[in-house]
Amino acid sequence: MRAVVQRVAFSRVVVQDELVSEIEGGLLVLLGVGQEDGPEDVRYLLDKVLNLRVFEDEAGKMNLSVKDIEGELMIISQFTLYGDARKGRRPSFITAASPEKGQILYEEFVALAEESGLRVGTGKFKHHMGVHLVNDGPVTILLDSKKQF
Repeated sequence: MRAVVQRVAFSRVVVQDELVSEIEGGLLVLLGVGQEDGPEDVRYLLDKVLNLRVFEDEAGKMNLSVKDIEGELMIISQFTLYGDARKGRRPSFITAASPEKGQILYEEFVALAEESGLRVGTGKFKHHMGVHLVNDGPVTILLDSKKQF
């Protein structure tokens, strides 16, 4: 499971000119599910996201997590994180999970995130979305559950 995590001042998702979700201050998580991912990847990656210390403390150091600041999460499914463009010019997505498996693990990630007590926004799975954000910093972190060790 892969994630691009961005610290944001604001984020919103629009599908077919309809506002689906929006957050203020927190993290935008672009989440990709791979063929070999399972529930253990969901738990590992969510723990990383919730406890990632990318918010500044009173001394100006990045020592606080989204939980510490009681921030919000915007979680967007993005299978293109598994795009492999090493050969040719068109990315291959053969290592991405099937849409069915991807949706199950994405929804599990969202459900567990909601259990954290933080406000969680989402997009619409398998829809073309307009994701708007104001990156705060900018701070952008790449996470991969298969690169734990």
